[in-house]
This record gives sequence, C-alpha cells and structure tokens, in this order.
Amino acid sequence: AKAPPPSTSASKGGDDPGLFAGVPLLVKDVEDVAGLPTSHGSLVFKDAIAEADCTSVARLRAAGAVILGKSATSEFGFVAYTSTKVHGTTRNPWNLERTPAGSSGGSAAAVAAGLVPLGTGGDGGGSIRLPASYTGLVGMKGTYGRIPRGPRTGYGMLAAVKGTVARSVRDAARWYDVTTGYDPRDAFSLPRREEGWEASLGSCDLRGLRVAFSANLGNAIVHPEVEQLVTRAADVLIEATGLSRVDIEVNVPENGLAWAGAGLPSLVGDLQEYWPECKEDLTMEIAFAMEAAPTYRAKHGASAEKFRVGMNEAMADLFEETDIVLCATSPMEPFAAEGPMPYQVGEVAVSPYNAGALTIPANLSGYPAISIPAGLSESGLPIGLQAYARRHDDALLLDLALAMEKAQPWPLVAPGAPV
Repeated sequence: AKAPPPSTSASKGGDDPGLFAGVPLLVKDVEDVAGLPTSHGSLVFKDAIAEADCTSVARLRAAGAVILGKSATSEFGFVAYTSTKVHGTTRNPWNLERTPAGSSGGSAAAVAAGLVPLGTGGDGGGSIRLPASYTGLVGMKGTYGRIPRGPRTGYGMLAAVKGTVARSVRDAARWYDVTTGYDPRDAFSLPRREEGWEASLGSCDLRGLRVAFSANLGNAIVHPEVEQLVTRAADVLIEATGLSRVDIEVNVPENGLAWAGAGLPSLVGDLQEYWPECKEDLTMEIAFAMEAAPTYRAKHGASAEKFRVGMNEAMADLFEETDIVLCATSPMEPFAAEGPMPYQVGEVAVSPYNAGALTIPANLSGYPAISIPAGLSESGLPIGLQAYARRHDDALLLDLALAMEKAQPWPLVAPGAPV
C-alpha cells in the first residue's frame, strides 16, 4: 500500500527541511499511517484504515521523511518469522530461502535489500533486534518509554517499544533525535534528552567500563557456530574500546512462557469480537493462542507479572557487577522463510521460545539492548552480536555500536542490492 501525501499539520514549517528531509522509509504494519490500513499482519484487519498518524510517524513526517507505504509484519507481531495470510512470505535478501526474522521482518528485508535506508520497527520480544541480526543491520531496542507508543497506549503492552532497523549507527542515532521525547498520550514516555543523540555520538568514555560476555545468557541453546562468531566479535569490540572484562556468572532466568503470558491478554483484546469466526483467517500460531486463551486465568496473569518483577531484580543484580553484557542476538542463523519456529538447534531439541531467549529479557525488564553485525556464518548469513546496558544508558549502547562499526565495518546492504 502506498502512503498518501503528508498532511499540512504534519509537515515541517519554516526554512528547516528537517533531519530526514526527503528520506524515504517504510512503516511497519502495526503502526498507524493516516489513510492506510493497519492490518497487524492479519486478514481480520486488512481493511482497517487509520484516521491519523501515530505519534512516531507524525514526528517522522514533521522531520521531512517521505512515507512510501507499509512493511510486512508477522501476525500481531507474535512470532520470529514474517509469513502471513495477508502479506505472504517475506524473504531475507541475503538468502531468499531464509527468513529476515520477525516481527519487523518487512522493514529489515527492505533496508537490507537497498529499497529504503530506514524502516520502522517494534520490539516486544526481539522484533527489532532479531531482524537486524538476520539481515546484517543495526537494531536498537531502547529503554522502555524512550520512543512514545501513543496514542492509546495500553498498560498491558509494557514489554513492547518502537524503533528502527538501520544500516548505520549514525542513522539509528538520528532516528532517536526525531522520534524520542515525552508524549502526553503515552503515560510511560520519557522526556527528550537535552544532548542530541547524533551530535553526541562517540562522547561516552568506554575505556575501563566493566563488560561481561555470555553467548547464551546462561539459559539459551546457542548453535556452536553462532557462539564462535559472537565470541570473536566480542573480543574485537572489547579490544577496540578498552573495556574491562569481568568474569562473572550470567544466568538470566528462562523467560519464554512468561513473555507469552504477558502478551496473550492484548491479543485476546484485539480479536475477541471476531473469534471464533475469524479462525480460518489466522496463522497457525495465533489461532492456537486464541484456542488456549480460555484456560488463561487471573492467576496466570499474576504469575507473569511476578516473573516480570523477578526478571527486573535479576537484571538489577547482574548490573551491580558489570556495566555492559554482551551475548548473541539469536541462538541460530536465519531459518526457513516460511517457518515454522525451529524445534532444534544443531542436534539439540529446543522449545520454540528458545528463539527469543536472548532478546526477551530486555523487554520484560525494560532495559535497553542493541544488535550489531558480528560477521557471517559459513553459509554466508549475517549473525548479530547483542549488547545490554542499564536503563537509560541508550547512548552508551550507541557508542559501543559505533566503536564496533569502526573496528569491524559491515556491508550496508545484502550482496546484489541496488545501492
């Protein structure tokens, strides 16, 4: 779908053309663009036309960005590959048989293919960082509230944030300059940072900061090749920045079921008036979740919230002993474009929740995390290195990523892209 021209109220006034003047971008199909459908990747909402831009899209327009249209998402953003009944299968430009992950797979594929320089994303369990990892891009999941999620931000969506997939760290920092800042329609949004994000890139003193490395965060099953690549990339980053490695045990709690429980009420709220008549229009995973919903009780919600509190405590304890945690972004390289979620990593059987085991902790705790390219697997597919920091240390993560970009430059687009 193509976007209508920007409204007068959203356009930048005066002589300043804006930080994104003339920059074309795509908007993930869970965010409102006035005049376009917001389908959430579902046939159920394929004709749901948005009346107004959401806050972040309005800010991008005001900065001069040109909205070309919508990018594909997994249905309701719930799984880590992007194949739906409304958008079809989204493919990874590095290998068309593989997925660009999800749920921001459409934006990541378009940026990596050289179609646009930037695309919007949302991250409720790794949905920016996993696609960035699978397509060789930068994917920043900010501190919760950094980019407003308004209007109509629900209390049941405390794991999800907005952001972008970008080719470079500087592009990601400029995105922050445009989209961050308090919005009264999002009670959790944070004030705008006085220092410009792009202007202050490289200003953090990284030398001597403590860093802990754990490829699997103590609980994920990580493919040996992925572990080898991210270990090597972490060594490069630590040497380039002068970080001080600390030998501590990193053991983040297993988190998949708690994450799924936290997201189920929101899904039911979206679909309850259409269920069960809409069952045939839904993907397998969403139909299964709706069928399981009646067994979800208040005690399960309380358990999920208790786990979220426990995750926050675990992260707080961890960051008393270190300033940065490095790990893999995904436990495996990109899998089949059509899915399903893998039940095996190498020779080891895993739960489908293993795919998000390294990314979900940032969502349940509200901590910031960033995925940056670590290198290519033996089959020529991108693998991501992920860095965690304390809440509000987003600038530190951007500077870490910038240091890695200088120490080990990565391709800006996939091989063969027209750029």
